[in-house]
Amino acid sequence: MDEEKIIDQSQLAESISEKINMEFLDLFLVKPLAPIKVVKEFSKLPNTAPTKDKEGVEAIDVDKVETETKEVDSDYRKGIIIKIPFCYKVNKEEWKGVTQDLKPGDTVLFRETSGLRFDLLKDSRLLRVYDILAVCK
Repeated sequence: MDEEKIIDQSQLAESISEKINMEFLDLFLVKPLAPIKVVKEFSKLPNTAPTKDKEGVEAIDVDKVETETKEVDSDYRKGIIIKIPFCYKVNKEEWKGVTQDLKPGDTVLFRETSGLRFDLLKDSRLLRVYDILAVCK
């Protein structure tokens, strides 16, 4: 089932890529997927008001720390490449060894805060090659 979804994403990316009448010079157009959820622990002090000890020193008691586990969005996100930059297509030999052969439909991993928002295509980002951290298989 998951493999079928990836194939559909690839075909969809190809069809969208053909309809975009722009050629990007050095930026990949990427459509982010749903946020990745991770489980994190958060520490919380039950009482943050300083108290006086018997010597009269005011301090916060950190012996009683409560740990809470929550499911939150990851700092990283997956996305589907929609459009490849012109300089990447022209100089594929130059990029060999630096990156894999990236093409529309590939799923990549990038930092949530990286790239530029591209409002001409809903919910898409423009990423540089060094913003792409991994190619997901």
